[in-house]
Amino acid sequence: MRRFNRPEQFELLPYIGKWLVIASVAAFLAGTASAFFLASLDQATAWREAHRWVIWLLPAAGFSVGWIYHFFGKTVDGGNNLIIDEIHDPRKVVPLRMVPLILGGTIVSHLFGASVGREGTAVQMGGALADQLTHVFRLKNADRRILLMAGISAGFASVFGTPLAGAVFGLEVLAIGRMRYDALFPCVVAGIVANQVCLAWGIHHTHYAIGEIVPVGFWSVMAVVAAGIAFGLVGMIFATATHKLSALVKRFITYAPLRPATGGIVIATAVWALDAYHYIGLGIPDIVRSFQEPMAPWDFLGKLVFTVASLSTGFKGGEVTPLFYIGATLGNALAPLLHLPFPMLAGIGFVAVFSGAANTPIATTLMAMELFGAEIGPLAAIGCITAYLFSGHTGIYHAQLVGHSKHGKHRSTVPEELRIADLAHFRKQRSAQAKGEPVMPEAKAETSAASKEILQ
Repeated sequence: MRRFNRPEQFELLPYIGKWLVIASVAAFLAGTASAFFLASLDQATAWREAHRWVIWLLPAAGFSVGWIYHFFGKTVDGGNNLIIDEIHDPRKVVPLRMVPLILGGTIVSHLFGASVGREGTAVQMGGALADQLTHVFRLKNADRRILLMAGISAGFASVFGTPLAGAVFGLEVLAIGRMRYDALFPCVVAGIVANQVCLAWGIHHTHYAIGEIVPVGFWSVMAVVAAGIAFGLVGMIFATATHKLSALVKRFITYAPLRPATGGIVIATAVWALDAYHYIGLGIPDIVRSFQEPMAPWDFLGKLVFTVASLSTGFKGGEVTPLFYIGATLGNALAPLLHLPFPMLAGIGFVAVFSGAANTPIATTLMAMELFGAEIGPLAAIGCITAYLFSGHTGIYHAQLVGHSKHGKHRSTVPEELRIADLAHFRKQRSAQAKGEPVMPEAKAETSAASKEILQ
């Protein structure tokens, strides 16, 4: 007798029910953690701004956080990249200690005047808290990957108040040019629920007034493409400078706690000497001003330098809000040259520099629409995609894989399934092989298993 085959839609009902529950629990945890974090961050920022002298304690604060991570946080020091690596290659549940360590470390960074952001903290808390549910729900590796992605989406969505952008960010950040649609439903649920939970705790996100948006036309498109090239190049410079300076600092300062201590001395002295207090912390007031009035054309560079110095020397926090600052002030400065309204180009720069640095053009386009209104969508998409292309195969998250090359010209030199961090070593090895030279031992040691497999 022929067996009745149920339609696949029946199989989806348990799937939908399972992920509604799991993603919602993860989102509740992430949204609550983000609410506490944002409230604490506001208090820390207000206190620092009222006591400017506290900048001189930045070296001691950096040493203290560095010492705590050195003795108690080595297993979680990878931060966002640890979460991404666990999604690509699941090994063990992310230790819960990541949550208090990154939360405390970031608040200390802001309290004493480092130039860091907040997205890294929210993503790490969201991912680590979500991963604790692995044992609760007895999830296998395939489902654990999805759970971690939902945790990333929940953290990002709740800290910025952008549920759809957060949902797509958790899908898009893992690999350049490729997204995993099997996690789409859990990530959307996590992003929406986490944002609502954060709002329910009484958190209010910053409002940006974009004002006039020019119609889509030949000149507006060409102008935004030109600006997008600049946004992408600046995103590339930021990512490359952060990684290279970090490697240099680690090479010359082998004792980890001394790195943020040394960075703190340099940053505090520069802030005092240049009266550059507006370049430390999140910089939200300057971001808001960039939508309201012309800014100094060098503001984007000042924030870039202080942020690269802070992150490279080991201060805890994220990169994204400083990238918002860099993009908004750069867009503000470029607007008169391109004959565009400066609030509009500040808004596009706000998301486009981040798009180039993080390789997430779809998430950032959605973010522009959620923050500034749907009308900006077409031009924001052009700016974000152009920035994504012109930032090259670099990025602030070195655990990102190359899912697909950004364009056909590089398909032979940028192999797929390779981490961004391994591209430089891969190219050195390829160049050495082409010349018939032996591969450098240090390159072999630092190159990942993926690179070695590709070379073989």
